[in-house]
Amino acid sequence: MSDALKHECGIALIRLLKPLEFYKEKYGTAFYGVNKMYLLMEKQHNRGQDGAGFASIKLDTAPGDRYISRLRSNAAQPIQDIFQQINERINTEIAENPEYAQDVALQKKHIPYVGELLMGHVRYGTFGKNSIESVHPFLRQNNWMHRNLIVAGNFNMTNSVQLFNNLVELGQHPKENTDTVTVMEKIGHFLDDEVRKLYKKLKKEGFSKVSASPEICERLKVAKILRKSAKDWDGGYAMVGMFGHGDSFVLRDPSGIRPAYYYHDDEVVVVASERPVIQTVFNVPFEKVLELPPGHAIITKKNGEVSIDEILEPLERKACSFERIYFSRGSDAEIYKERKMLGRLLMPEVLKSIGHDTLNTVFSYIPNTAETSFYGMVEAAQDELNAQKNRAILAEKETLTDARLKEILDLRLRTEKIAIKDVKLRTFITEDSSRDDLVAHVYDITYGVVKPEDNLVIIDDSIVRGTTLKKSIIKMMDRLNPKQLLVVSSAPQIRYPDCYGIDMARLENLIAFMATLELLKETNQYHIVESVYLKCKEQVDMEDNVVQNFVKEIYEPFTDQEISDKIAELLSEPDVKTEVKIIYQTVENLHKACPKNLGDWYFTGDYPTFGGNRVVNKAFINFYEGNKDRAY
Repeated sequence: MSDALKHECGIALIRLLKPLEFYKEKYGTAFYGVNKMYLLMEKQHNRGQDGAGFASIKLDTAPGDRYISRLRSNAAQPIQDIFQQINERINTEIAENPEYAQDVALQKKHIPYVGELLMGHVRYGTFGKNSIESVHPFLRQNNWMHRNLIVAGNFNMTNSVQLFNNLVELGQHPKENTDTVTVMEKIGHFLDDEVRKLYKKLKKEGFSKVSASPEICERLKVAKILRKSAKDWDGGYAMVGMFGHGDSFVLRDPSGIRPAYYYHDDEVVVVASERPVIQTVFNVPFEKVLELPPGHAIITKKNGEVSIDEILEPLERKACSFERIYFSRGSDAEIYKERKMLGRLLMPEVLKSIGHDTLNTVFSYIPNTAETSFYGMVEAAQDELNAQKNRAILAEKETLTDARLKEILDLRLRTEKIAIKDVKLRTFITEDSSRDDLVAHVYDITYGVVKPEDNLVIIDDSIVRGTTLKKSIIKMMDRLNPKQLLVVSSAPQIRYPDCYGIDMARLENLIAFMATLELLKETNQYHIVESVYLKCKEQVDMEDNVVQNFVKEIYEPFTDQEISDKIAELLSEPDVKTEVKIIYQTVENLHKACPKNLGDWYFTGDYPTFGGNRVVNKAFINFYEGNKDRAY
C-alpha cells in the first residue's frame, strides 16, 4: 500500500503440554517456549510496530514463588527490546548461579519468563497515545491465583462506551475508559463471580479454604465465563486470555471479522493471527493448522484438556477481505492465490483501457505488498499476448516465413520495477510545504525503460487516502513521459470507515468520499449531504438494531467509473502532463477472489454488526460538523 495505514494487532499463545524437562531433553533447552514465542511474534511483526508485549505463567508453583511475568515495550524495535531483556535476565541468572544451567527445576523456580503458558502481542494502535500503558497484555492482579487475569487482543469494540457504563452499573470503578480495560474487567467480573459461587459450593462440601483453591481451578468453567462476558460485545476481535492458575483461551468474534488459527498435538497448543506463522515456526503442514470458527473459543485447561467451545452463536461469516488484500502475510497458501486472482481479475478493464496494446505497455507495481497481485495481473496479460500471437500466426499462415514466425514467438511482455521506495527517507519536517517536497521523494523511479508511446500500468493493493499517489508517485511517473498512466487498485474503492481495528475512522481521509463530494457539487446535488446529515442525527438515540447506514446515499447518484475518474482528477496535480486513469477492483470480483472472506464493509457499507452502522453515521456527523473526534 502506497499510503501508510495503521492496522490491527497480532496475537500469539503457546501452551506447553509436557513438563519443561521434556523440552530440555528433546530440544536441548527449557527455554523452548520462549524461543518459539519470539519467532511467532517476529513473524507477525508486519502486524505491529507501535509496541509489543509478552507474558508467561508457571504452573504448580509454591506459595511465595513468582509465577507470572510480563514485559511490554514501545521502543523503536519493541520485539527485539523485549527479548533482549529476557535474554539478559536469563543469562545473568545463570552466570550468577551456575547450578541453574542444567537444572530445569531451578530454572523454573528462579528465572522469570520460563513457564508452560506464554502469551505474545504485537501492537499497531488504531488511536490513542503510543504510551507503554496502551501496550498489551493487560494484567488484572489478585492474591488468589485463579483470579489473576492476563488479556491481549486484536480487536476494536464499537460499543466501548456502553461496555464501560455496564461496568459502572455493576458497581465497578474502571481505571480507564478504553475497550481493552472494559473487556478485561468484564471477564474479570464474571471470573470473580464464578469463583465465589464455586467456593460457596465447596465450603458446603467440607473443603477448607486451602483445599478449595486447587479444586476451584479444576472446576472453573472458562466457557461459561466467556459467554457471560462477551454477550454484549459488538466488534471484531480475536481475544487471548490466561488465568493465573493455568487455564487459557482464545475467543473469536461471531462474524469471524478478525482471524485466529490454531494447532495442537501432544506437546503444544499454539494460536496465532496468521496460519503461515504457525506452519513455519512449528514446521507443520498447511492442513494441520486450523481456523478457529467464528464465535468459538479454543480453551486449554490447566490439566491440558483442549476443547473448541461455541461461546456466541456464529453469525453470517464476514471475515475481513481487506486483511487478505493487504494486512496478512502473503506466504499463506490461500492468501497468495487470492492476491494473484485479484490481479488477474483486473486485467479485462486494463486491456480495455490500453486498447489491448500489450506490446507498448510496461507493467509494474508499487512496492511491496502489491507484488503478488502484480504476478496475477501479468499472467493474465501474458495470456492476452499469447492469444494475440496465435491470432497473428493464423492471419498470416499463408505467407508466414520462419523469420516472421520467430519474430512473433519472440514477443515478450514488458515488466519492470519502476518504483523503488527509499526506506532511508523520513519526512521529519511537519511544516506542510517542506514536508510535501520530502514526500515527493519517498519513491525513486527507474529511467530509460518507458518510451513516449508506452502505456505505464502500476498496480497498488489499495488506494485509501491517495496522499502518496498525489504527492509522490504520479508526479514521479510523469517524469517518464508515458502516453498514459494507469494506476490499478486490487481493492475496490474504500468508501466507509472501519471500526473493527484498522485505522480508517474519518470519512474525509478517504479519497473516494472526497471525490464523491466534488461530484455532488458539480452536479448541483450537494443538498444530499445535508439530507444524510439530518437522517444520521435522527438515529443518534435509536437502538442499534434499527440504525441504518444512510451514508450510502452519498454515492448513489454516480457510477463507480465516474467516481474513479474524479479520483484520478483529484490526484493529478496541475503540472502533471500525462493522462492519468485509475482502475479499481469491483466488489463482485473481490468476492470471486476471496470467496471465504466476504467482509466488505469498507467498500459497500454493509457492516457485519449493528455498531458498524452507528459508527459510520457518527463519522458522517463529525465530518459535517467539522468535528475531528473519532467516531468510536
